[in-house]
Amino acid sequence: MGISALIIDDEPLARNIIKEYSRNIPALKIAGECSDAVEASLFLHQHQTDLIFLDINMPKISGIDFLRNLVHPPMVILTTAYSEYALEGYELNIIDYLKKPFSFERFFKAYLKAEDYFQIRKNFQSDIELKNQKDFIFLKSDKKNIKINVSEISFIEGLGDYIKVYTTTQKFISNLSMKKITDCLPHEKFLRIHKSYIVAIDKIESFEGNLVKVNNSKLPVGNNYKNDLLNLIRSYSAE
Repeated sequence: MGISALIIDDEPLARNIIKEYSRNIPALKIAGECSDAVEASLFLHQHQTDLIFLDINMPKISGIDFLRNLVHPPMVILTTAYSEYALEGYELNIIDYLKKPFSFERFFKAYLKAEDYFQIRKNFQSDIELKNQKDFIFLKSDKKNIKINVSEISFIEGLGDYIKVYTTTQKFISNLSMKKITDCLPHEKFLRIHKSYIVAIDKIESFEGNLVKVNNSKLPVGNNYKNDLLNLIRSYSAE
């Protein structure tokens, strides 16, 4: 599978150079080109893109400001005639910085960096997906390693250095931190609603005010976690 890229540059000649260089790299596919940040924002809302070749000096919105406002930015290679933005670009976690005019050799070097990062990220996502396929965990409780089916967990309560795991029928106390148990659970099935509570999403019975009802227990919702819960509720709303 190749890398799909978007070119964002207000100069047609600059876009044409990147397209020409890209034709010599079979795995790099140019998915589109935009002349300003507004056009690019619309494109990114409608298309999945792995990499952006981003010019800095553009009309309306600069490339740096555009990048700062992206919530989940793809990989970014900055392309500009001005070197003074290099440090600022790297602080925004860009892959590379190409100073115009750049050769194909320099362009290819930047692409190889993106390819390496792309592969690392893909491997990491595969590991996460594999972990999320777990049907059960072993929890050390009462001097025994107890097998608990993930589908039976209703919620988890943090008690300082300990946690209490509530299933649909039982509860278990274990010497684990909330972070450790979070790392062991499939993230798409559980939601942290409070510094002391994690709930199974499919076990939520109701939500009103600052309380969530799970397995006949009313649990508090912390202010720092309320937006995540509201977004979850909206995503499942029948309205």
